Amino acid sequence: MAYPEKAHELLEFPILLCNQSLFSGDQGKGVGIGAQEELSGRCQRPEYLTFSDSAWNFRHPKTLYAWDGACVWIPCTYSSVKGGGHTLDNLTVYHNFTYDKKTKHYNGTILYNKSLKTKESTPSQERVQFLGNNRNNCTLLINPVKVNDSGLLGLRVTSGTDKWMASLNLSISESAPQPHIELHQEIREDQEVTVTCSLNFACRDYQVHLQWSLEGSVTTSTILSPEMVTTQSHLSFQPKWTHDGKNLTCQLWDPMKQRILSEKTVLLEVKHAPKLEIQVSPQEAIVTEGESVTMRCQVISSNPPHWSVSWFKDRTKLKEEGTTLVLPEVTRTMSGQYTCQVSNDVGSRQSDVVDLQVHYPPEPSWVQLSPSSIKEGVTVELTCMSVANPPPANYTWYFNEQEIPGKNGRTFQIPQVLVKHAGRYSCLAENSLGPGSVDREADLNVQYPPKGVTTVIQNPTPIREGDSVTLSCTFNSSNPRVTRYNWNSPGSQDHTSQKLTIQKVTWDAQPVKCEACNQWCSWSPSVNLNVLYAPRDVNIQISPNTEIQSEKRVLLQCQYSSSRPADVHFFWKKDGSLLKEGKTLTFGQIFPEDSGTYHCLVNNSIGQTSSKAYELQVLYAPRRLRVSISPKDGVVEGKTAVLTCESDANPPISHYDWFDGKNQDLHYYGQMLRLEPVKLQHAGSYWCRGTNRLGQSQSPPTTLTVYYSAATISRRAALGVGFCLAIFLLAIWGVKLQRSWKRIQRQQGLQESSSGQSFFVRNLKARRTPQAERPASLGCYNPVMEDAVSYATLSFPLGETDTRRLRDAGSSEMREIPPSREDRVTYAVVQNCQVADYENVTPEVLDDEGIHYSELVHFGNGKRALAQEGVEYVTLKH
Repeated sequence: MAYPEKAHELLEFPILLCNQSLFSGDQGKGVGIGAQEELSGRCQRPEYLTFSDSAWNFRHPKTLYAWDGACVWIPCTYSSVKGGGHTLDNLTVYHNFTYDKKTKHYNGTILYNKSLKTKESTPSQERVQFLGNNRNNCTLLINPVKVNDSGLLGLRVTSGTDKWMASLNLSISESAPQPHIELHQEIREDQEVTVTCSLNFACRDYQVHLQWSLEGSVTTSTILSPEMVTTQSHLSFQPKWTHDGKNLTCQLWDPMKQRILSEKTVLLEVKHAPKLEIQVSPQEAIVTEGESVTMRCQVISSNPPHWSVSWFKDRTKLKEEGTTLVLPEVTRTMSGQYTCQVSNDVGSRQSDVVDLQVHYPPEPSWVQLSPSSIKEGVTVELTCMSVANPPPANYTWYFNEQEIPGKNGRTFQIPQVLVKHAGRYSCLAENSLGPGSVDREADLNVQYPPKGVTTVIQNPTPIREGDSVTLSCTFNSSNPRVTRYNWNSPGSQDHTSQKLTIQKVTWDAQPVKCEACNQWCSWSPSVNLNVLYAPRDVNIQISPNTEIQSEKRVLLQCQYSSSRPADVHFFWKKDGSLLKEGKTLTFGQIFPEDSGTYHCLVNNSIGQTSSKAYELQVLYAPRRLRVSISPKDGVVEGKTAVLTCESDANPPISHYDWFDGKNQDLHYYGQMLRLEPVKLQHAGSYWCRGTNRLGQSQSPPTTLTVYYSAATISRRAALGVGFCLAIFLLAIWGVKLQRSWKRIQRQQGLQESSSGQSFFVRNLKARRTPQAERPASLGCYNPVMEDAVSYATLSFPLGETDTRRLRDAGSSEMREIPPSREDRVTYAVVQNCQVADYENVTPEVLDDEGIHYSELVHFGNGKRALAQEGVEYVTLKH
């Protein structure tokens, strides 16, 4: 606490009073912890001594405690009310100071005096050390501290013209004070509690430890602050009922001197439920039926005291109460587990269990079978059931009232029970008190599925396909009795009865078996019906299996899948007629005549089966070609003729070629050659050629006869007369030509390379260009083809090599004269009139528009002479 100088008069009396109370009678003596609060109350300065016009605030503990030889750490801070920038100039520490009114100074023992303007540190060997600074820290250390250091301690500080005094109390005892133990809550068993041990002392230069007499979790803390200087230790533990009434001690331990400086002990009071112990007489708790038993429930500890005692047997509360339970003349039903329960305000607690055993001889025994339903082949365990205490140590087993040797255990096992094991079983139990008796026997009933199950065919004769079959299911024995039957035959009727009827049995009937059932089922062996049937799946296999060509080797085999009986015969049919007998049909060289529909027949004693029809097709090249003509007796000119190429081929002919009698290709490729209308030029021989993918063949020639029509005959007669006249006229012309030969030679020049002479016939009335493209004809032109024109063309060749064959009179094309030929042809044109006869007319007569005038012009290979104005011609007028 700080005191400014102007308040010294107000502070003087309480300071002196405090000093008198502290030191007048106790000078040089230590002040104990017990007087600590009294000392603090007497020396504490009144709060009103802190004036509002104080320039500094000091914070430090009011009282510090220590013992002789320890040290005092005085944590102290200060601050200027006026703000920053103010620092202390000097610090003086007084012990038991007083204020002198005359001199206006403090008097007392000076423990420390130093100017704070210098930065020199306090020597560590000095007992009082200043550990602060001139800005905010005024911490002091007094090491070691002595008993006579107790009293008032003053801190005199100056800062410029300002002066202050801060004071605190020192309580130094001769020995270390006792720590203080704080326990703030009620302690209950198994509930964690924390106990604090504290000491109002802490100094960094004198280390001490606080240690506990109980184990637990300990945390220690040291506080050095202006508000508090203390050392604390916190002990956390779970108290047990055994801690009740025990001491808890906190010791102040000096680790440097390895000794206890002081200690504090408190008595623990742990609230807990009663702790019990049960006693029984006899001690082993084993008695024989009829004896007496006494049990006592002893309460070992209870805080608070208990108020009720209860007894339990096998967790069931008994009506008896109190600490003692007496059971006179015990019976076997009194065996069990006994406990006592005691309650107080904290709770209830049960004692340990006393297992009371009441001994008695075995009760009448009986046999238990496992499993209850016993099937042949399973493992059966027989257990002798008898209640006894102690448990029976020996057993005797009986089968049909006959002792079974070697069996003396509680259980009797049959690994694989058989029918012979069926019978009556009993047992006798014996313990240390004697044997018991037999209560009842157990009847071992061995059950099993039906045995000797067989399927019987009841038909008296062999079974044929389509017959009705009756079968019966029989067995030798069964336990329990048979209740139902099952059959594996699909399609039959009534599958659950002992007999089975199959209507219209199939040829491939599967083996049949039946099943007889009680709780379990047994199947009979399968029975084959051996159904007799005709051969099945008859078919023809051919080799090779590709296309069959003529003159190749072919093999047909007759096959079938099954037959019962197996003795079979084979037959072959072709086109419905019986061919031969045997399994195979061999063709060394097959021919087209072998084609047809084949069947293979297989029979046995039951019946006959035919294969599907097999169409055998033999492939061969065209053959037997011939040309047929319709009409066959010849055709009249102008009618229609059809030529057909008839053939025999497989596959059919895909391509035809037609030729005339001179082997010239007619470039027609159809099977029928149609001539319409027929011309005289069509007469002659024809033949055809046919081709398929296997080859080709040709027919012999066949002659087509063409007869003249009436009109053709008339025209040919007229043509003959005209031809004669033309020869006569040409003779006349020849004379004239001889006369003018020289003149012609001058006009046209010599024709050295010419092989003949030619004449150009030119119409004077209407000059026409010669039709060079018209074909030359060796005979007469057929006027039927062109009714509007009636004329004949006469060609006079100059040599044999110039002869040209005329093409078909019906064609519009002519063979062209090769361009390299230099010969010329002389033409004469004659117009046909209505009448067949002709007469000569003079060239002057021009009144007949139907008369054509012709000019004979001679050409050669030389240059053509100029034409004369005169015209030489011959006119034939009808």
